[in-house]
Amino acid sequence: MTLQQLAYFVAVADVRSFTRAADVVGVAQPTLSRQLRALEDDLGAPLVNRGKVVTLTPAGEAVLPLARRMLADMDLARTSVAELVGLRTGRVRVGATPSMCIGLLADVLRLFHERHPEIHLELAENGSQSLVRDLARGALDVALVIVPPSGVDPALHTLPLLRERLSVASPRSGRPPSSRGSMTVAELSRRSLVMVRQGYDLREVTLDAYRAAGVTPKFAVEGGEMDAVLRLVEAGTGVAVVPDLVFAGRPRLRRTVLTPPLYRTVALARRTDIAPTHAAQAFIDTLLTYIGSVAATGGLSADVQVLHRPEE
Repeated sequence: MTLQQLAYFVAVADVRSFTRAADVVGVAQPTLSRQLRALEDDLGAPLVNRGKVVTLTPAGEAVLPLARRMLADMDLARTSVAELVGLRTGRVRVGATPSMCIGLLADVLRLFHERHPEIHLELAENGSQSLVRDLARGALDVALVIVPPSGVDPALHTLPLLRERLSVASPRSGRPPSSRGSMTVAELSRRSLVMVRQGYDLREVTLDAYRAAGVTPKFAVEGGEMDAVLRLVEAGTGVAVVPDLVFAGRPRLRRTVLTPPLYRTVALARRTDIAPTHAAQAFIDTLLTYIGSVAATGGLSADVQVLHRPEE
């Protein structure tokens, strides 16, 4: 049994396809299949059911968490040894939702790079659901995710950072969507909506609000990334429900609050079974310090509440 074979097995378990798993790990499919079969022979039991739909056998379900832990421990060992011997080639793999990248993370990454230029930063921009999966399989060190009503995977440690209001974005060049400066979801349903793609918690929160109000959304464009959604709104294609943080630096957008208000909680997440490396902890410290300093100087919207400060 080798770590490489375990990595191939985990890839198959994650994507449930031999072809896509081979693409993920960067090998030919026959090579992956051969190595996985060798692992099964070594363990004395099949780990996957091979068919149109790949599923895990009971043995595969039992081995999967152990394989994840072994791979994560090896990655941590490599990083820790590199730091101890002074190779100064640390790495931090950071995940964040697009709205966090637009409204907060860019400055944090700049500060971190200025303070730790020797540490390699890798940024993954995705919806929270994808980020949580990447954290669980060890592809990320930390991530800024949105906490859903059902809570985050218990395998992850989460630190709530911000409670952020969701508002309606419309083009400043056009007429306001409401003369009152606020609007209900029922009123919003009469406007054409620009909607982010599936995988964003923002999408689910917005659609849940429509369902609760007993109305149906009228889409102008559906399926974009956050930056594309904002550009479409600026161009007058429609309106969108977005987090308050994205309005900073967007003078072409008008903000109209929803009543009753919609909120979301942004949290810093990492795996509970792996202590952060020195590099990852340095990033966490930079992030918390930045949020605290911006809040102290009034740099956040009044509708964004800071839930954690470094001294707490």
